Amino acid sequence: MAQTLLMPKATAVWLVDNTALSFDQIAQFCKLHPLEVKAIADGEAAQGIKGLDPIATGQLSRDEIARAEKDVNYKLKLSEPKVRVPDSKRRGPRYTPVSKRQDRPNAILWLVRNHPELKDAQISRLVGTTKSTIEQIRDRTHWNSTNLTPMDPVTLGLCSQIDLDMEVEKASKGRPLPTAAELGATLQAASDTEHLNLGYRDEEEKEIDANAVFAKLKSLKSDRAEDEDEDRF
Repeated sequence: MAQTLLMPKATAVWLVDNTALSFDQIAQFCKLHPLEVKAIADGEAAQGIKGLDPIATGQLSRDEIARAEKDVNYKLKLSEPKVRVPDSKRRGPRYTPVSKRQDRPNAILWLVRNHPELKDAQISRLVGTTKSTIEQIRDRTHWNSTNLTPMDPVTLGLCSQIDLDMEVEKASKGRPLPTAAELGATLQAASDTEHLNLGYRDEEEKEIDANAVFAKLKSLKSDRAEDEDEDRF
């Protein structure tokens, strides 16, 4: 972002009244004509304008003024700003490269199907298209509707994932929360949850019964062995 002087006429008034700079130096610094600066000094121009101190605004230093006062040919320079203000982003339809414009209908179809909450203006900002094109794709009246394939605009490089998420978040604000039927979630009946541990109890009982059976078998075997021993004698 190029540096610009704040309120050039008010700054020129202050420099005329408070410095020994030449008209040419003030004119060059304030982007004015030397005759206009001379008219300010004569009181013929800028009447009623209060002078603006460029030192107080941080746009000029005292050393810079002193250096210019000593050398008539010296040109004043703006001081480097202490805080950088980022350039504001231009709002409007997103520019789409010519090589990717043929993919826009596919991206619009993807957005219409996967994010029906998005408004036409939001889709237009994301992929850089017109509302009439979006309406044609929604109504399936687009000239190439039969050949369109839904494609993610992020994958196509038409927009970033951050931009898409932001637009979806904006569109989702104020909408009612989805119901359980929409989410596909259902509550289990009380009869299904009352006896969840019955299966474990049955298994424990089966284990106990099995142990008892094995014990009985062992006792029967020992009794048979004792009977056979008695028969031998």
